[in-house]
Amino acid sequence: MMEAKNAASETAGSGNPESTRQQPAGESGAVSHYHMDPTRQLSSDSADRMQGHTQCTAHQVQGDAASCVLCEQSHTIVDVESAHRVALMVTPDASESVIDQVWEAVSTIRAVLKQQPVAMTVTAQTVFLRRADDAEACRRLFAAYYGDRSPVTNFVVQPPCGGQALAIEAWALGGPGVEIRFPRPDVVTIEYDGLRWVHTGGITEAPADTAAYDQGAHEFDEVARRLKAVGATFQDVVRVWLYLGSITTIDEASGVERYRELNRARTDFFADQSAQGLLQIHRDGRDYYPASTGIGMRGPGLTVSCMALQTDREDVRLLPLENPNQTSAFNYSKAFSAKSPKFSRAMAVIIGDYVTTWVSGTASIVNSETVHVGDAERQTEQTIDNIERLISRENFAGHGVADAGARLEDLAKVRVYVKRAEDYETCRAVCERRFGPIPAIYAVADVCRSDLLVEIEGVAFSRVNPNEARANEQ
Repeated sequence: MMEAKNAASETAGSGNPESTRQQPAGESGAVSHYHMDPTRQLSSDSADRMQGHTQCTAHQVQGDAASCVLCEQSHTIVDVESAHRVALMVTPDASESVIDQVWEAVSTIRAVLKQQPVAMTVTAQTVFLRRADDAEACRRLFAAYYGDRSPVTNFVVQPPCGGQALAIEAWALGGPGVEIRFPRPDVVTIEYDGLRWVHTGGITEAPADTAAYDQGAHEFDEVARRLKAVGATFQDVVRVWLYLGSITTIDEASGVERYRELNRARTDFFADQSAQGLLQIHRDGRDYYPASTGIGMRGPGLTVSCMALQTDREDVRLLPLENPNQTSAFNYSKAFSAKSPKFSRAMAVIIGDYVTTWVSGTASIVNSETVHVGDAERQTEQTIDNIERLISRENFAGHGVADAGARLEDLAKVRVYVKRAEDYETCRAVCERRFGPIPAIYAVADVCRSDLLVEIEGVAFSRVNPNEARANEQ
């Protein structure tokens, strides 16, 4: 299987991402900086599973050394075929100003990427904000730093549980033959090994839209327009994120809960795309809906992003996964929504001998009912149980792929959405015990049902025929 190298780190240094902190280095003139080990390392050619440590180490290097700052970070390195990926979760020092926290986060991302064996490009990032008013300062700073190669960026008003002004989840890629283009703002295309990935995000409602249905209709149409501009359609989409303000409140325009209205807009959009021949929902005897997260955020708005994959490779296939312990969301009764949520519990992308499993937002639901009402600890346990079952080898076999599957330790990163800030430490303790060391961001957010206290999403990287791969490692 893929190797997992476990460690965690905290970094220190300058707040300017273009500078390095100079330290006394003797006559060598070397620069002292902090080496940041990956929290997890998932690779296709590693033979050992190494237990890491929980600190970063200072050492002397020659030449251009990346700066670091007082910023908690964790990251996972993923090597599959020719692509080198880094998933980063960065949380700055809460005592600093917003601008300082942004610089610290960007400096830390730069420092991690400078340590990689190939040149890296940040392709997508999600910025979790304490206050909506801070988004503009972040935009200006990102524009100054990234220039015309700014990553697809989502600003989501979900306060980090640690009290910081912001936290950032970022993805970066590099490697021989990897071509990354930025054809328009908040759209990026990535090509390598006969694969073409398209990311788009930062999509918000039209100024006149206040009704949840209108917001959803506008933003799904905008997704389709952006995909069309780069030669893709919604047929290619494998993962969607929906951040809905006031998700469980009653929509003034319709008198219906806002999340239910968003589900109605999504269903109508999919039906329209299908009628135009741009989306084939029923394929090979099963329903194909993208993996998705529908989660609350502060304020009245809606932000949407998605990821699509195009390829002519015959060894690539998509596998939508459902959980045998849960009713498929698209089959929910009208008691939950007049038009059911159209998403798969996970979407597995099988590329040759490797599997990437995008886990949808998952909560404490068995069959179609919320369980452990009012108990954040037990809801967190149940949520992780659901993820473990969903990505298991047994569940892949039940979907017709006997040699694939993943374990919790194959997750590259997770996001944990906590409804009540006072439940943060309880949820985190369960997650750290069950997941082990893993890049994670914990944010305060309403979940799509008023009785759900926790939601978790993630992505796992694993091998086809994992038992054989693990035997070869021993």
